[in-house]
Amino acid sequence: MRRRIVIAPDSFKGTLSARDAARALAAGWHDVRADDALLLVPQADGGEGTLDAIAQAVPAAQWRHARVAGPTGEPHDARWLLLPDQHAVIELAECCGITLLPRGDDGQPALAPLTASSRGVGEAIVAALEAGAQRITLALGGSASTDGGLGALSALGLRLLDAESQALADGGGALERLAAINPVLLRAAPPGGMTLLTDTTAELIGPRGAAAVFGPQKGASAEQVARLESGLARAAAIAGGDEHLRPGSGAAGGTAWGFARYWGASIRSGADAIAGLTGLDAALEGADLVVTGEGRFDATSRAGKVVGGIVERASISGVPVAIVAGQADDEIARDAEAAGLGRVLTLARLAGSTEAAVHEPERWLRAAGAALAREQKR
Repeated sequence: MRRRIVIAPDSFKGTLSARDAARALAAGWHDVRADDALLLVPQADGGEGTLDAIAQAVPAAQWRHARVAGPTGEPHDARWLLLPDQHAVIELAECCGITLLPRGDDGQPALAPLTASSRGVGEAIVAALEAGAQRITLALGGSASTDGGLGALSALGLRLLDAESQALADGGGALERLAAINPVLLRAAPPGGMTLLTDTTAELIGPRGAAAVFGPQKGASAEQVARLESGLARAAAIAGGDEHLRPGSGAAGGTAWGFARYWGASIRSGADAIAGLTGLDAALEGADLVVTGEGRFDATSRAGKVVGGIVERASISGVPVAIVAGQADDEIARDAEAAGLGRVLTLARLAGSTEAAVHEPERWLRAAGAALAREQKR
């Protein structure tokens, strides 16, 4: 029996875009079930791959480039999009994301939890404003820094001062010495305002905040997490307001908080926004299965990310789900399957190791697509 399958993965961070992941899964499926109807709807949640998903969904989008500082200051060219009506879309991961960190001798990013900065995304925003942007959407996710977005805002004119009225160095580690924030020279937000696309519901500070939840993923030790938490709390106290309490304010190391506080930016689920642009709900109508996926399936996957959003949408539509991940937390994967959230298949297990899966992601995604197709009733 011919089946209708929706393939809607996120990007596999650092290895494949969502579009390429969808194509590989589809190729594997068709190797086994050539007559099935496959609908490819690549997704994003504000992290890596958001620009590509929007460009595919909005044919009139124009690619632009800006020379910006990477997470530890290395200059590079970052892409951004100009949509109709002078609407600029900027992706933090393109400007100063964790995959842009210099590589160590082992080929892995040299993590810099205390010194990595969001400055590059502020420089991209300057470029968009100078190009005439009247409205900005900033996609948050995949960050290397935990600086509350203050590095980005510094590039826009915000002054961060220590007790001697000297400018602070970049990076979340320096915020422990923050004594004053001077917004006099801060550029104004564009007339149409700013929307922040987030991939998490974390608040700025606290046990579920930017430092506690995401600091370890950026290389922070327990002592460094405590320092980053202290710096963010200090910044929030000096800045005033209650923006740090908003769900999602902890996105991208607190960058959502910084722009909510100083530019009045609104926070929106990135997964919901991209799902709307790509017509995901319409695609799910009448589908027999939706296949989604991401680089790692863990406790954060259902807190604002693509996979969690698709599981919720599929549940409403009554569509079964299969999740393909590069890696997975085994206990969380078992719990998800036991709770009926969907089949969880990992590339690391198919390939025999994480290293093998990372080395040939398309091959193993194709194998995953074939494996899922074999499980379908003929």
